[in-house]
Amino acid sequence: MSLRPGVTLTPIDEVAVLLDERTGRYRQLNATAALVLRSLLAGHGPDEAARDLVRTHPGATPTAEADIAALVAQLRAANLIVETADREQPR
Repeated sequence: MSLRPGVTLTPIDEVAVLLDERTGRYRQLNATAALVLRSLLAGHGPDEAARDLVRTHPGATPTAEADIAALVAQLRAANLIVETADREQPR
């Protein structure tokens, strides 16, 4: 997963702001959403992002996977992220 071209992520302490340069709209992410998005952008899948979240916020365990799926759905619906294709290794 990556940010769509024209979208920038700016961390501010524990939270973050996404700017869609196309529309000029800002979206603020709370600390949890910022942590999850950084994990996903680092190449971690949703399962690993959930483990990252639970390591930092143990109370998130019961809903971590559903919360991550909801965040990804919201970011996708807002056209802020794109799926990156797995690169095939040369044979």
